[in-house]
Amino acid sequence: MGMILPEWINTLIRLVIPIGIILALAPVGMMYLTWLERKVIARIQDRVGPNRVGLYGLLQPIADGIKMLTKEDVVPAGADPICHFLAPVIIVVPALFLFTVLPFGPRLVAASLTTGLLFFVAIGSLGTLAIFMAGWGSRNKFSLLGAARTAAQLIAYEVPLVLSLVVVPMIAGSLNLVEIVRAQQGRWFILTPWGFTGFFLLLTAGLAEVNRTPFDLPEAESEIVAGFHTEYSGMKFALFYMAEFLSTLAMSGLISVLFLGGWMGPLLPDWLWMSLKTFLLIFVMIWIRGTFPRFRIDQLMGFAWKVLLPVSLANILGAASCVLIAGFWGNLLAALLVFGTFLVTTQLWLQPKPQLTTRWVQVGSS
Repeated sequence: MGMILPEWINTLIRLVIPIGIILALAPVGMMYLTWLERKVIARIQDRVGPNRVGLYGLLQPIADGIKMLTKEDVVPAGADPICHFLAPVIIVVPALFLFTVLPFGPRLVAASLTTGLLFFVAIGSLGTLAIFMAGWGSRNKFSLLGAARTAAQLIAYEVPLVLSLVVVPMIAGSLNLVEIVRAQQGRWFILTPWGFTGFFLLLTAGLAEVNRTPFDLPEAESEIVAGFHTEYSGMKFALFYMAEFLSTLAMSGLISVLFLGGWMGPLLPDWLWMSLKTFLLIFVMIWIRGTFPRFRIDQLMGFAWKVLLPVSLANILGAASCVLIAGFWGNLLAALLVFGTFLVTTQLWLQPKPQLTTRWVQVGSS
């Protein structure tokens, strides 16, 4: 084919085919990810979960999809029609593009970019703009409050998230996700002090970035009536949840690549190892949702700036010490730096806040 077609057409074909597969499989994966989450949460809460449509409720996601497609699309009279329409579209597209750089094997990657990690972070941050467009375009105070919370939360947690990623290219020497997996040939990064800390930081900040419990303040149904998507119904509403679950799946895949050796493992095929590690992390995220209550907004912001940010900076110093001082002493210094910083920042964050006292003044009648 290379002798018949120009090289740019061959390159385009090599990109279009895997991206088409992603576009076909990602929504199906998202649908059954919702089924898995409902089943696991039901078991945690001593319920059964979906069990009416199909065997074990396996056809429930299809029924939900049909329901969303047939429901009426209601747009508020005073809404901005352009922002209201584009927001759910814009939030889904970046979530789909995240999968183009995730390697499921040495050659099972749609686009093996030399700056794949940077591409993932840049594309993933576009969801903030879409959520704010949804809140602003709805002309609803609850929606605008949810959008404002989103901007504050995602900006706060993007800082420790990016800093937690810095240690990986420092050690691997590359931003290419395929090369990062190959750098873990002898030992997964999670088995090092800086790698374990980076795993914890990325998992925590990643939960906040994809609006998962206990960081789901942008929605917070019990507080602000579903937040930024209050005025959305039908398929537009479904697109927001599709983006959230796709981002959760992509974030789990990224953590697997960076710290759990990606596709590496004995006996089983590469793609199966990558899938198992990804779904193990998704199960952990669902488990967290069924276990922990939602943070208050002040707790959420304080945890990002007062705990995660200092620990991520200490982890960078720890990774640098492992580079400069190889072996046991470098790992020990990294562990002491991170553990000491975590203890100090956590104690400062958990200190009781001073209570404001109110003095009542009795005003006599004239």
